[in-house]
Amino acid sequence: MGNKVVFFMVGLFVIFSPAVFSCELIDGKVETHLTGKGIAGAVVVSGSGVVRTDSGGEFSIFSDGSRLKVRSAGYLRSEAEPEDGALIALRPFDPKALYLSFYGIAEPVLRDPALELIEKTELNALVIDVKGDRGLVAYPSAVELAAEIGAQRVITVRKPRELLASLKEKGIYTIARIVTFKDDLLVKAHPDLAVKNAAGKTWRDGENLGWVDPFSKKVWEYNIALAEEAAALGFDEIQFDYVRFPARAGLQFAKESTEENRTDAISGFLAAARKRLNSHNVYLSADIFGYVCWNRNDTQIGQQLERLAEHLDYLSPMLYPSGFTFGVGRYRNPVANPFETVFLSLNKARERTGLQGLRFRPWLQAFRDYAFDRRHFGEEEIRSQTRASEEFGSNGWMLWNARNVYSAAGLDKVEMEARADIVPVSVVQ
Repeated sequence: MGNKVVFFMVGLFVIFSPAVFSCELIDGKVETHLTGKGIAGAVVVSGSGVVRTDSGGEFSIFSDGSRLKVRSAGYLRSEAEPEDGALIALRPFDPKALYLSFYGIAEPVLRDPALELIEKTELNALVIDVKGDRGLVAYPSAVELAAEIGAQRVITVRKPRELLASLKEKGIYTIARIVTFKDDLLVKAHPDLAVKNAAGKTWRDGENLGWVDPFSKKVWEYNIALAEEAAALGFDEIQFDYVRFPARAGLQFAKESTEENRTDAISGFLAAARKRLNSHNVYLSADIFGYVCWNRNDTQIGQQLERLAEHLDYLSPMLYPSGFTFGVGRYRNPVANPFETVFLSLNKARERTGLQGLRFRPWLQAFRDYAFDRRHFGEEEIRSQTRASEEFGSNGWMLWNARNVYSAAGLDKVEMEARADIVPVSVVQ
């Protein structure tokens, strides 16, 4: 009995501490805008507090007076004043995106055709390089390490807030791509952070680019700081790419390269990023190898599907048929079977994780095949892939072309009068 009293008194001390006296307990519900049905598992943030809704969409959270921030996979994020927090409706949304590189977002010859496609087709989102494949950061950054290592040597987006505001006016969902552990500039400035070869020298990949050690907390901090900055600028989603170990045996890292250590490093980085990004109410995704959907191990790169799912709003497997050199299931020529490649891979991932389909948003191939018969991916191949994603029930899809050259082939055309019904404007200002 004495122990119970002590526990109760300690509980009272915590509950009624001065910090809590200044807060108000808010009870509310998160529901879908279309049907009014409660959304289970939605994230509600107030200050540093984070809770999830119950099976009926209801929540209770201590509010410090700041706006409530709400998000749930498959919906646009939203905000509400505490006094309005009793009922928060989220709008369903499926991003259908094009990728624009570090240079592509700034070059009118690439950017303008992409925006025109968005105006005329079902497309409604852009994946934009914030930190590109060579380590350059696209906009003027306040993260000191970016300037120190030369990542600000070339600036392609001088006014990022204005750019994002212009995209939001068009109803475009924006995803910030951050290339993570492939970072030649950071390697050159800090060789101690580099992945090493068997001889202990800096290892370089097939593009002659260095990679940084995924075990390094300094590397974690740099990339998370950039992610926080991008979130504060107004991006709807942060997407980490190359969030993995190099696909090469015999390399040296700060720790032994065992499967357990690798998966702990990658999932640990994502957990740290999720924690830091919560207050920004931004979605978090990561690009993963296509075969990660099929392999039970970490594919020797630290990407183990179930571990990744713990910390991400969206998993984005790269389901390019050209990348499945060993085939998929009984289909040995993936480029001749793009629908099956995408559909079977997504289903395998869902079977393993038990996640809803809307927790996945795949990368699809919009470039010429390089592994089989060199075919161009045109209307039939594009439509087969998008149809597979949609029949599976994914939260949209993304088209990849490294050259940033796209066409309307395989995309549904949309009349301007109908766009108001399918292209939402973010409610987060």
